[in-house]
Amino acid sequence: METKNADLSSLKIDRDTKLKNPEQRGKMIKMIATVTGIIILLFVIYFAWRSFTNPSIEVKLTSVTLQSPAQTNAVLTASGYVVAQRKAAVASKGTGRLVYLGVVEGDRVQKDQVIARIDDSDIKAQLEQAKANLKLNQADLTDADNNYKRYQSLFKSGSASQMELDGAQSKYNRVLASIEVAKALLQGAEVAMENTLIRAPFNGTVLTKNADVGEVVAPLGAGINSKGAVVLMADMTSLQAEIDVSESNIEKININQNCEIRLDAYPDNAYPGYVAKIVPTADRSKATVMVKVGFKNYDQRVLPEMSAKVIFLNENSKNEKIEETKQFLVVPISSVATRNDKKVVFIVRDDKVVEIPVTLGRELGSYIEIKNGLMNGEKIIEGVDEKINDGVKVKVK
Repeated sequence: METKNADLSSLKIDRDTKLKNPEQRGKMIKMIATVTGIIILLFVIYFAWRSFTNPSIEVKLTSVTLQSPAQTNAVLTASGYVVAQRKAAVASKGTGRLVYLGVVEGDRVQKDQVIARIDDSDIKAQLEQAKANLKLNQADLTDADNNYKRYQSLFKSGSASQMELDGAQSKYNRVLASIEVAKALLQGAEVAMENTLIRAPFNGTVLTKNADVGEVVAPLGAGINSKGAVVLMADMTSLQAEIDVSESNIEKININQNCEIRLDAYPDNAYPGYVAKIVPTADRSKATVMVKVGFKNYDQRVLPEMSAKVIFLNENSKNEKIEETKQFLVVPISSVATRNDKKVVFIVRDDKVVEIPVTLGRELGSYIEIKNGLMNGEKIIEGVDEKINDGVKVKVK
């Protein structure tokens, strides 16, 4: 019984005895802080040593680009659009319902060709009336002429008075005047009939069709529900590239200066051109001057409103005939180096230099062709020297 009632709390081990001592707890905290500080210091020393023994080299990147042989003589490159210098919105001179439309987009038409016609039933009635009126007056002329000649004979024989002769002559003159009026009315009806025909004003190609059979057309779209132009057409032999050139660069442009024209639709094709006109006014909102560049020759693939890039060539360029229109991948010559008897360029990946073997082609001024090893738009190191090698740590400027 005494064993069961014994106090066992005195046998409990006090594990926090040391920690309850303030002096010992302070020593432990200082020890942990010291160890942590030493570890941080070692890391700092390590990274400082690495940076000192292996410092980063500053490099500048450039892009792999497409370039044609003519671009080595370029003094300026600017963009714009192909525009037909001769175009027309062909409309009717009269108002009426369209009953015939003989063209669609892309059709070629000749000057004065009838491309559309409006309802002419009322004009036909006026024309027939004018013709009948002329015939009536011509019939009256025969009677008035015979009557006048008869009175002339009677007057000579004394059988008719001067008054009667003058009356016959006056009637004859009135009939002559009536005939002139009838002829003018007939001509007006014929003009009105001609105005129902919509003809091509010049040789060209239909670009857009703006009205359909059954719709009402009017000059300049006079009515709320009427159409103005029936078709929009252009002379495809009058195409030029209209280019906006910055005011600060306009001094580099001269009349008849040779150019190379490239369309965004066909980037591998170049068309020889020349500066046809420098428009003598500036656009104050864009601070540009329009320059019209003519084609020396082009094909049917060149269409109005296509985006164009024009390379203005220097005076020493001979661009009478561009034989090579293909563009080549090029890089600056300073980007190419020789390593282990191989031609290489260098790219940056994860702040380190990576060596890329390449196959070279022709030199194009300060650039050199890359036949194999790179793609258009890739970034490579420019101005390579002996410090740039595979694996070297670099920093991009």
